[in-house]
Amino acid sequence: MVLAPKLHLRQTQSLVMTPQLLQSIKLLQMTHLELEHFLDAEIERNPLLERRDSGEGEGEWRGEAGAAAANTAEAISDKLDSSLENLFPDDPGTHDRIGPDLSAQWKSAGGNGLQTAGSGSYDLEGTTAAAVTLRDHVNEQIALAFTDPQQRLIAHELAEGLDEAGYMLADMAEIAERIGAGPEALAQALAVCQTFDPPGLFARSLSECLALQLIARDRYDPAMRAMVDNLDLLAKRDFHTLGRLCGVDSEDLADMLAEIRTLDPKPGMAFSSGAADPVVPDVVVKAAGDGGWAVELNPETLPRVLVNEPYYAEVSSRAREEDRQFLSECLQSANWLSRSLDQRAKTILKVASEIVRQQDRFLVSGVSHLRPLNLRTVAEAIGMHESTVSRVTVNKYMMTPRGTFELRYFFSSALASADGGDSHSSEAVRERIRRLIDEEAADAVLSDDALVDILHREGIDIARRTVAKYREALNIPSSVQRRREKRMLAAAAHGANAVSRSA
Repeated sequence: MVLAPKLHLRQTQSLVMTPQLLQSIKLLQMTHLELEHFLDAEIERNPLLERRDSGEGEGEWRGEAGAAAANTAEAISDKLDSSLENLFPDDPGTHDRIGPDLSAQWKSAGGNGLQTAGSGSYDLEGTTAAAVTLRDHVNEQIALAFTDPQQRLIAHELAEGLDEAGYMLADMAEIAERIGAGPEALAQALAVCQTFDPPGLFARSLSECLALQLIARDRYDPAMRAMVDNLDLLAKRDFHTLGRLCGVDSEDLADMLAEIRTLDPKPGMAFSSGAADPVVPDVVVKAAGDGGWAVELNPETLPRVLVNEPYYAEVSSRAREEDRQFLSECLQSANWLSRSLDQRAKTILKVASEIVRQQDRFLVSGVSHLRPLNLRTVAEAIGMHESTVSRVTVNKYMMTPRGTFELRYFFSSALASADGGDSHSSEAVRERIRRLIDEEAADAVLSDDALVDILHREGIDIARRTVAKYREALNIPSSVQRRREKRMLAAAAHGANAVSRSA
């Protein structure tokens, strides 16, 4: 055996992920907000990129279903036989301004009458007060409730241990050791803090939080104390045992449950500054005049950029070699980003249009007619890879006449038909289970086996464990727990009717 170096020529195929391809893939799966942040960073880095408002340039992206032509400035000018500039002059000097005397009365107003720097618009946000936080609200009450400096110091230390829901999670022994206060002084300060508004603050458990609110309402009697101390029975809907411990009949128990439901388990959340971001749909579906559906991309989620080629030509002609190379790279990157955004918009529109075509019965008749659908079906219909469709449907939303849904909502597994017909969507079956339970009578609560029989008669082949899984996903208690609750409510209603008749 001879060992010697040799050269071999071998031809293979492999997929090379270029930086541009990776960028296109990332753009496709970005949400609207993520894409906005990405473009802001790119525009700051690349001097050849500029933003273009959604109203500039070509009209909105629209699906194959068709839609009316966009109301462009040229079209409006032709109709009115005049330009928009003549009809709506944009002269900053014509805006009414707040007089200097009135402007001086506003603490947050500048000398320009609430004018934003460099613009002619009013800065109304500058006149609004900052949101009051839970800590600010509690500190204001501490200043009024305590006159003793030591007690005020303890109260501030207790306030530092509040979480966003208003619960006091700090260790009392640790606070006592840190500030050198005795247990009695700590307990005294805590008792005062637990009287603050809103009731329920500084509680150390859910039961204590509810008890503080009932005390503030003067409703913390022995029966209510027994219910609050046995919240585990309430969660299990064991109303028979709960009524016996509270020493009340079913009618009084129903009234107590109704009052418990009015309490706030997280009183501190009223001061939470974290506002939930509204869902902005990426696709809008409307009924078309021909009986079909018009599928359009939402212009608010359709960011567009311009490549400033005149600026590139002007600067590169008199730039040094290294600067010219930098500008060339910026131009290539800007052109690629512009094409990638265009391709992203077309891909989202194509996928959304196919989803609308597949789920036409859902748009017409509701969730009960949602058909089973998978990514492969859509991918094969539009000639794309399944992974591409998967990226498009993540965190993208579609506004329809039935509501706003994530694109992934329209993809659900299939349940076989009991009579050999078309399969059923799992989402439609869940909705059917929820409706059956909502319509059940107090003396005829449907068990999981009964639900299986009903669904079988309706042509849905489903197992009992699947029904139980769907029911639990809908946060619906078991038939035993529902029966207890309905019996208790029925007995309470019967007692109330008897009292009214006797009166």
